[in-house]
Amino acid sequence: MSPIGKYYLGAGIASLLALWLLPNLLAWLIVLGLLGGPVAVYFMLDESQRARLKRIRRRQIGR
Repeated sequence: MSPIGKYYLGAGIASLLALWLLPNLLAWLIVLGLLGGPVAVYFMLDESQRARLKRIRRRQIGR
């Protein structure tokens, strides 16, 4: 598993624990913060940066 995949797995597990242990509103804020952060950062990139990121990902898939 890639290092980034491990971070996503950890964030998912932390999100599920937060939903189970904390009150609903606080848990949803934590979930949105963990999962919404990388999405917001991706959409802040310009088109050339997104294209470069896609090229890098495709290159790593074919290793």
